[in-house]
Amino acid sequence: MIKQELSILFANYLKGQTPQQEPKNLYEPMQYILSLGGKRVRPGLCLMGAEAYGGDPKKALPAAFALEVFHNFTLLHDDIMDQAEMRRGKPTVHKKWDKNTAILSGDVMLIKAYESLEYYEGGLFKKLVKILNQTAREVCEGQQYDLDFESQKHVSEENYMEMIRLKTSVLLGAALQMGAAISQADEGEQQKIYELGIALGLAFQLQDDYLDTFGKQEDFGKIIGGDILERKKTWLYIKAFELANLEDRERLLNIYSHTAKDVENEIESVKQIFSKYNTGHLIRKEIEKYSLKAQNILQECHINDEGKKSIQLIISELKNRNT
Repeated sequence: MIKQELSILFANYLKGQTPQQEPKNLYEPMQYILSLGGKRVRPGLCLMGAEAYGGDPKKALPAAFALEVFHNFTLLHDDIMDQAEMRRGKPTVHKKWDKNTAILSGDVMLIKAYESLEYYEGGLFKKLVKILNQTAREVCEGQQYDLDFESQKHVSEENYMEMIRLKTSVLLGAALQMGAAISQADEGEQQKIYELGIALGLAFQLQDDYLDTFGKQEDFGKIIGGDILERKKTWLYIKAFELANLEDRERLLNIYSHTAKDVENEIESVKQIFSKYNTGHLIRKEIEKYSLKAQNILQECHINDEGKKSIQLIISELKNRNT
């Protein structure tokens, strides 16, 4: 997905930034979550953004590290709020240790993210901190909306898309913008590539919604149906509720009104309703729409041909991923 040479570059840098530190129970969970891997999309986009505008991706490594640590900090806290037991096929930090440890380790990861930006000086430092500040605030806003939706009977598609823009997309946009800023792209170009990241993030999260219900657990790395068990009003739920007849709406409302008890049957019942109204096909059309938007913005960006090729590959692979 990310260019191999950039992936290797970041992996080597990451190893040097996560040494053994004391107290062990504060830093070991950070090392653990970072060691679980993942696609490293955000740091990869940062390095690609720098390279696409003619800069040296090595100069973007501290910013890329800041983004990856910040992203994983949010995962530690999200997993506690969602009571998730698995992350990337392994026990979540609060299950392997405990909730208090996960909270505190997440806090120090946020501090580490900002410390990494101290590598930069003057106006660039101020710019990068401003981007991360805005992004961090918006991610928190998105998470709160997500929590609020759990207690609301009805969530509009418009509100849901705004929630995932804040919770997921802004960090991808920030990654590309930071890379562009490090390579001294002008403000107009930074805004364009930021918007590309927003469209890419929307496609990414919708694909995540799709995989959570219709994916394969051995590929996805998380329990299939997790969003259903957590009673999340995903795009699939919102669209199914919109299209459903009265009987199926009542079934959805009944299942989502109480904590999961008969787990397998409840997941299967909801999946049947989703399938009945063809929501899997419909969400794939939405994923294609935002992927196409990202491609169109890409063509407007004044970046080198190699950069366009690399980002185009990212767009194609993210919308077709199964993990």
